[in-house]
Amino acid sequence: MTTSDVSEDGEPTRRDFIHIFGAATAAAGAGAVLWPLVHQMNPDASVLALSTKEVDLSSVPVGQAIKVMWQGKPVFIRHRTAAEITEAEETPLSSLKDDVARNDNLSGAPEATDDARVTASDGVARPEWLILVGVCTHLGCIPLGTSAGENRGDYNGWFCPCHGSHYDIAGRIRKGPAPENLPVPPYQFVTDTVVKIG
Repeated sequence: MTTSDVSEDGEPTRRDFIHIFGAATAAAGAGAVLWPLVHQMNPDASVLALSTKEVDLSSVPVGQAIKVMWQGKPVFIRHRTAAEITEAEETPLSSLKDDVARNDNLSGAPEATDDARVTASDGVARPEWLILVGVCTHLGCIPLGTSAGENRGDYNGWFCPCHGSHYDIAGRIRKGPAPENLPVPPYQFVTDTVVKIG
């Protein structure tokens, strides 16, 4: 070590300062160059706009269902009757092929009770409204049962004619090759009749 590397009192010299300043400038320059490259990988405004969807449910009568698109996937929203709610609540869990709720609004893996299938992100269960991603969990087909006159399967819910999967009135797989219940997307009620999906 030469005498120019460290001053007599052990303090850094001008050369140390130049090395630290150069390294800091290089790091700042690298960050300035990399930031636009990283930022351009974020979704643009049109994609973010599709990440949520508000649906007015005031025109959906009891016993009817609608299909809306969210993030390129169909979402089934059914306004269930009191009899349909009772049927779903009284279904024994032992009769289900998949006993997990598959609700993105709930943490963990709760059982597939009807209450767990109709709980929104605020933790409130609204049994009259069933909201599901309408994609069969077997091979991704779109099940029938939302529009009037469509085959609703053996359990009064949805039927996937591609390979014969039957879902009940809570969207739980009961018969056929599908391995899982129809998933429940993240959603919250903005008002009593408007739901925001996503």
